[in-house]
Amino acid sequence: MPDELAITDFPLRAKDKLRYGDTDRQGHVNNAVFSTFLETGRVELIYGHARKLAEPGTAFVLARLELDFRAELLWPGEVEIGTRIASIGRSSVRLEQAIFQGERCVASGLSVIVQMDEATRKARPFSEAVREQLAQLAAPAA
Repeated sequence: MPDELAITDFPLRAKDKLRYGDTDRQGHVNNAVFSTFLETGRVELIYGHARKLAEPGTAFVLARLELDFRAELLWPGEVEIGTRIASIGRSSVRLEQAIFQGERCVASGLSVIVQMDEATRKARPFSEAVREQLAQLAAPAA
């Protein structure tokens, strides 16, 4: 992902509140909480009110998470999580995500989620309808 990111680079956005319990001994938000913020963005993608990507009999599982810390995140306040589709596979999707406090990008990450058949517990290909919804949230071509 580019060094300079703005929330406007992401077609899907979610917010989360910073909690006092998220802080550590140094007084900033603990690094483990950043993963939870990215999860908030993924859940909004899959189950958000505007779409429902999880079709009957399927679930999404996280297969990969790569996280780059860019700046200190301080309590109190909130964060905004940006999510966009980097690529779509047969049953998986690669996401680019970033966490912002105000205008400042504090972290960016790459996630891969896989659609799984709940009965067989194996990867299940996307339907054409889900593939179309994912394509609408794709990052612009570089």
